[in-house]
Amino acid sequence: MKLSQFKFKLPEERIAQYPTPYRDDCRLMVVHSKSGIIEHRDRFTDILDYFDKDDVFVFNDTKVFPARLYGNKEKTGAKIEVFLLRELNPELRLWDVLVSPARKIRIGNKLYFGESEIMVAEVIDNTTSRGRTLRFLYDGDHEEFKQHLYALGEAPLPKEIIKRPTEPEDLERFQCIMARNEGAVTAPSAGLHFSRQLMKRMELKDIKAAYVTMHCGLGNFREIDVEDLTKYKMDSEEMLVGAEACSVINEAKQSGRHICAIGTTVQRALETAVSADGKLKEFEGWTNKFIFPPHQFHMATAMVANFYTPLSPMLMLTCAYGGYSRIMKAYKEALRDSRYRFGTYGDAMLVLQD
Repeated sequence: MKLSQFKFKLPEERIAQYPTPYRDDCRLMVVHSKSGIIEHRDRFTDILDYFDKDDVFVFNDTKVFPARLYGNKEKTGAKIEVFLLRELNPELRLWDVLVSPARKIRIGNKLYFGESEIMVAEVIDNTTSRGRTLRFLYDGDHEEFKQHLYALGEAPLPKEIIKRPTEPEDLERFQCIMARNEGAVTAPSAGLHFSRQLMKRMELKDIKAAYVTMHCGLGNFREIDVEDLTKYKMDSEEMLVGAEACSVINEAKQSGRHICAIGTTVQRALETAVSADGKLKEFEGWTNKFIFPPHQFHMATAMVANFYTPLSPMLMLTCAYGGYSRIMKAYKEALRDSRYRFGTYGDAMLVLQD
């Protein structure tokens, strides 16, 4: 497959700037990948109609932290955006970051954050593949430092959303309700559609939940710069698949139950941790698995996705799972129907391998 095969015209006004008032109140398109049948459901809660007792929904329980900060450069006072990617060394307060505008930042520059400049950082490296390394100059303990740092940050909304003014509610809205393991700089968007009420209805229907962790990075939003997709390398993301998730998912597979991956990050985690005998194994480490058509999936019998933007790795994985022609046909239908919304806060798609 070539990059250009995933290009389509998406009007800017179709990209959702806000989530629906209630998490599970979005629209749901259901794609039957074998028959090609496409259904349109008005409520995401209708997803439960397609699953029964002992089926399993697999969620990504990563937690987004307020990764976008704004500081001022020493002497000039120039405003600099600092996007925290990951903590490199807690004791030394070292962070891997992106800075913008990057051309203005050199090794040795100091950045000041907060109205009273309560936080200072020094650039100590600008040779990393992703940006810069900052050392925050702070004398308190680590937990106190993190509290101050995060108090200065805001929700790391994707660029397609931050065209609007940020709001105090953004971080809560950009967080899945099952989020518990901190480390993501963007939300696993398919999980945003699940409300506490919907999770309770799942429980009453005896649909099981399993949890894996993949700390979503900016790699999913980085521009792919090669036409030949076999030459593209994804950014690595940290992930964890524990014993409990393996037990629940392997039992469901052995029993012939549905295993529904909630989002592309869950699909990548499952495909990374599956063993040669087709069972899910425990995994703790990093993955840069990039999935595009054709790909043979080994675990999930269903998948929840969003309506993604053109040329994105998430769209490519969805096409790999549901079939390129089927998914692109579904996207054309969604584009013709002005009620469907795209992007992180957009509507949902359920892909069934039936």
